[in-house]
Amino acid sequence: MKIYTLQAKQKLPISLQEAWDFLSDPRNLKTITPDYMGFKILSGADRKMYAGQIIQYIVTPVAGIKTKWVTEITHTADKEYFVDEQRFGPYALWHHKHFIKEIPGGVEMEDIIDYKVPFGILGQLVHPFLVKPKLKEIFDYREKKLIELFGDFKSQKEKQVELV
Repeated sequence: MKIYTLQAKQKLPISLQEAWDFLSDPRNLKTITPDYMGFKILSGADRKMYAGQIIQYIVTPVAGIKTKWVTEITHTADKEYFVDEQRFGPYALWHHKHFIKEIPGGVEMEDIIDYKVPFGILGQLVHPFLVKPKLKEIFDYREKKLIELFGDFKSQKEKQVELV
């Protein structure tokens, strides 16, 4: 069974503390998720992220079909990284690492997501024209929203979004 990887990097002209404060607050997920996805947190977002935290939410990723998604924050290191893993939801596997580091003039955020689509060979067949483009669209939206919120880093040439 194929495991896919999405990697995204973005630089923002903000402090490490400001970036961490925003990213470690689960309520901000709604802000950086496209409105059409109907993102709604059901429970678990009442405090900043911590290892063992369970967050439940509803998303509507495709064709108006509401999907419950449950993730667990499995690892955190203050102002360095956190990891969320799907416990229940639309993917057969979802392991999302969020890294953040200080760089001259701001911060660099890096996401690495390893995921597997459900439905075996059928899921693999729809991945290139349904799942992969949808994930790219979501991360493109997030990039634009973060620039809107925090400003554009002067050296956006180094920004990378790659789906493998």
